[in-house]
Amino acid sequence: MIRAYKFVMRPTVGQAQALAEMLRDHCSLYNGALQERRDAYRHVSKTTVRYGDQSAQLKEIRAFDPERQGRWSFSSHQATLRRLDKAFAAFFRRVKSGEKPGYPRFRGAMWFDTVDFPGDGDGCRWNSTPHDPVTRVRFQGVGHVKVNQHRPVVGKVKTVSVKREGKRWYVILTAEQAEPEPLPATGSVVGIDMGIANFLADSGGEFVPNPRHGRKAAAKLEAAQQALARCKRRSNRRRKAVRKVADLHRKVRRQRLDHAHKTALDLVRSHDLIAHEDLKIRNMVKAPAPKPDPDQPGTFLPNGAAAKAGLNRSISDAGWGVFLTILHAKAESAGREVIAVDPRNTSRTCPGCGHVAAENRPTQETFHCVSCGHCAHADTVGAINVLRAGLVRRDACQG
Repeated sequence: MIRAYKFVMRPTVGQAQALAEMLRDHCSLYNGALQERRDAYRHVSKTTVRYGDQSAQLKEIRAFDPERQGRWSFSSHQATLRRLDKAFAAFFRRVKSGEKPGYPRFRGAMWFDTVDFPGDGDGCRWNSTPHDPVTRVRFQGVGHVKVNQHRPVVGKVKTVSVKREGKRWYVILTAEQAEPEPLPATGSVVGIDMGIANFLADSGGEFVPNPRHGRKAAAKLEAAQQALARCKRRSNRRRKAVRKVADLHRKVRRQRLDHAHKTALDLVRSHDLIAHEDLKIRNMVKAPAPKPDPDQPGTFLPNGAAAKAGLNRSISDAGWGVFLTILHAKAESAGREVIAVDPRNTSRTCPGCGHVAAENRPTQETFHCVSCGHCAHADTVGAINVLRAGLVRRDACQG
């Protein structure tokens, strides 16, 4: 089992400058490799340059520019080239599937924030001074950097990454662990229905309110972004404004993560099986397609884009995808079972008689079966149907 750990680093002024230079030089390598691939395809009879070809050039690149490229780890350079190779692999996959391709783009100095080290001990060393009471991580070309290790790292460290978020620096570890001991069985099963008014409703009739962290911070974020727009480019005032916007975004992200962790932990501790809807969140937040006016060429009919934009913001603010990812990870560690079921008609099906109709849900919160008269909260009905579908799926897999 692989687990990730993220710790704040406390570099000195010189170490912070060296970390920034490392990001800059890896960004330059990334952009140069991307340029080579573009030029080879456009000007050399559509020649395809692959990772192996570019990795073989690293020795010459490092020898040609020892001050900028030669001072960093060879393995980290290979990881940066693999990152570009993955971007092209994803591009070709989207082309074949008919999706919007999204050709890999050049990265600006402030849009390249991560450097990966594929192995502990190869250009980096976690806990490089084990006899020192302060945890440190060593990077080639940077030195031993203090780390605020707020929890122990269990297992063998496999990879190490450096990440910049605003003015803060983080080290991200992945560690290989043995299978953990499962939590004691509770004999309880639950279905959950994700929503906007409430973050989730469970099949037992309980609700978790939606904290709406993004909406609460919207006014401050809007003011900070307006101040940023008024700043002159490459000025000290603009750099401070950029950090202010980044700090606000980071606070909202951490609040959302904290809420997701606590909610998922409560579910995992209380239930042996958790069923949820298999939501296609990316499709749910797509903007509606424009509607051309057949009577007036060049104009468009109303398509509800403004209302859909508000719904999309609410869905993104709820953070369903982050929550479900955390829920699956915690359930795996605790030996719990999580099942995703088809969400179609879960809130339109009567749990009493099984009648399915759109009229069963006259309002957003109300469920009233037109066949048998069963009344309940619509989200609770959806959670009950999700649980039933999950139990059916589990029995089918076990049978």
